[in-house]
Amino acid sequence: MKAEISRVLLEQIMALAAAEPGEVCGLLLGQGARIDAILPAANVAPDPARHFELAPAALLDAHRATRRGGPAVLGHYHSHPSGVPIPSETDRACAAPDGALWLIVGGGSVRAWLAGPDGEGGVAFVEALLDIR
Repeated sequence: MKAEISRVLLEQIMALAAAEPGEVCGLLLGQGARIDAILPAANVAPDPARHFELAPAALLDAHRATRRGGPAVLGHYHSHPSGVPIPSETDRACAAPDGALWLIVGGGSVRAWLAGPDGEGGVAFVEALLDIR
């Protein structure tokens, strides 16, 4: 799979991640595999230095906007401030095998992943090609 994102949006995500010591997070909005917008969200995790949890209100508002004809929620982004941009064990434990796109920022770079079923009732992440336009 390939996910398409503009350089401007990617730079915005990278700047948000660089500006915070803890994990930042937000939603990826668009159509198909094209990310047209981001929606930064508060990280409401009990330990935001090591985990992320999207503010439920932001997620609900985005899905309501989709139902009213707005862009689809394609997935989300988050950062690993002291790690690499690959899904962590915590990411695997918290993910749903729903095909959502995960953009992870870490170590000054970003990588895209799809969360799908692993065949054993869990989640497998498959790296997606990130087409920067």
